[in-house]
Amino acid sequence: QVQLVESGGGLVPAGGSLTLSCVASGLVFTRFDMGWYRLGPRNQREFVALARAGSTHYAYSVPGRFPLSPHNANNTVNLQMNSLKPADACVYSCNATHPFPSLTHWGQGTQVTVSS
Repeated sequence: QVQLVESGGGLVPAGGSLTLSCVASGLVFTRFDMGWYRLGPRNQREFVALARAGSTHYAYSVPGRFPLSPHNANNTVNLQMNSLKPADACVYSCNATHPFPSLTHWGQGTQVTVSS
């Protein structure tokens, strides 16, 4: 059974930093795209960043602010969130996607709150 367990959310003042961590189990970590998404203001899921085959990819909304660090040795993918803004406050979810056959898994989500 695949599990994605997130941690690291919380309350931080504007301009501060948080590190979100996602630990995956029940899957072959290196065969999945591992990434983070967040719920937008209209509750739509927005792409933030992902790691795929040794490369990282980012949304245009977070260029350079949210470096992604996959750690294959311990099945973990971390999202370092820097220079946080109130607009970044929402629920962040970890995602594991296998391209073929198409499989996708989600974590339970972790809340990030940014005070102005």
